[in-house]
Amino acid sequence: MSDAGPVPLDEPVQPAEERLARRLEQRGAEGHPLAARTSGLLHRLGRWDRSVYVAVARLSTPALDSPLSRLSHFANHSKPWFLTAAALAAFGGPSGRRAAATGVAAIGAASLVVNQPMKMLGNRNRPDRHGHRVPEPRWVPMPTSTSFPSGHSASAAAFAVAVGDVIPALRLPLRAAAGTVAFSRVYTGVHYPGDVLVGVVSGAVLGRLASRLGRRVANR
Repeated sequence: MSDAGPVPLDEPVQPAEERLARRLEQRGAEGHPLAARTSGLLHRLGRWDRSVYVAVARLSTPALDSPLSRLSHFANHSKPWFLTAAALAAFGGPSGRRAAATGVAAIGAASLVVNQPMKMLGNRNRPDRHGHRVPEPRWVPMPTSTSFPSGHSASAAAFAVAVGDVIPALRLPLRAAAGTVAFSRVYTGVHYPGDVLVGVVSGAVLGRLASRLGRRVANR
């Protein structure tokens, strides 16, 4: 695809921060200076989000296109994490079984929280890959769900944090794998960076909660 010409950053998306910014603008017009300042910050965050998306789309890294698109597609339905949990349960002894159970519980919590209420509240349109000239060799099927936040990133972070808390030796490799999956969602054009960032943070929090709950149950 050609990269000639500028890519507009103000396409008609409706992310959560933009809708909130518009509401705050109305309050600012009614004489609330803090609301007006917050609205400006949210608009800047939205433009930064789309600017980073465009910068990733413009990366000239064809060697990464096939590996990252395959990884991103393979991560559907948390397949890498369920396979890892199965291996831990089969070969990891008591700690492996506890890590597997904790990791699967963390995935369940992330899926429930992120893919239901958070996505409904965010109600953000998916990025326009064609308009932003994301190279087609990177593309994976565009999900039909809303964009904010990233469920793939949330599940990956939740599993990595939960299992890493139980088996510290796995903390670094799992977090590296989760980070790669999260980046692949922007690289393949199906998420904005903000979607992924919020997904990672939400998943990490839920993963930590799952590991703490699992520790309490194990210590009873």
